[in-house]
Amino acid sequence: MSKAGKSAPQRTDHETRVTDDHHESLRLWLRMLSCTNLVEGHIRGQLRLRFQTTLPRFDLMAQLERHPEGLKMGELSRRMMVTGGNVTGITDQLVAEGLVVREDNPKDRRAYIVKLTKEGRRVFREWADEHEDWVIRLFEGLGEKEKKQLYDLLAQLKQYVGGLGTGN
Repeated sequence: MSKAGKSAPQRTDHETRVTDDHHESLRLWLRMLSCTNLVEGHIRGQLRLRFQTTLPRFDLMAQLERHPEGLKMGELSRRMMVTGGNVTGITDQLVAEGLVVREDNPKDRRAYIVKLTKEGRRVFREWADEHEDWVIRLFEGLGEKEKKQLYDLLAQLKQYVGGLGTGN
């Protein structure tokens, strides 16, 4: 009970929707979704608190860090699974901050190539190092054996579901 005599509000997530009567696969899916949302929420909060940035900005810079030659805006959009407008807005912000550059694409005059600047690489490295530490801490509740087992089980699920196609 809180000081006011009321219990603290119950934190709700996707798992609160199910009961023991629901199929085990549905309960598992909602547990995975809840865990994903909790981890992502923690990371979003840390990025905001430590670096005054957002997860989409981090994700865009991560894509560029993996591709030093740069990526077209459309490719960034596809990889990040967001609209071109979202990528343009984030890119505009990062250009203004000197973290990325937008260059003409010699192979396609209608498209730009986006690359990290030297400062962008330095900043991203700082962010990525802390990000890795946050993720490691978030999984400290599992032992090495459990992490390996969970990783292997999720790999099986990924392979199976990936083989089913999208159903479209």
